[in-house]
Amino acid sequence: MSEAGGIAADRLKSFIERLENLDDEKRELQDQIKDVFAEARGEGFDIKVMRQVLRLRKLKPHDRSEQEELLDLYKSAIGMA
Repeated sequence: MSEAGGIAADRLKSFIERLENLDDEKRELQDQIKDVFAEARGEGFDIKVMRQVLRLRKLKPHDRSEQEELLDLYKSAIGMA
């Protein structure tokens, strides 16, 4: 393993290349997600609501229920319900 200034250059290069590859994969996934949203929009679905559903599905049922109850409480408190 070569060292430059006390740094294991080969190991550092390996990390950098792995991170670059992951960044490329991330970009590709983001493009695919964008395409799926565009397709859904084209079929008349509301993208903002879809994003909300995705966020809610990530929550545990108890946390989701608690959040919905608080939302209802807050809406009621300001006269929206």
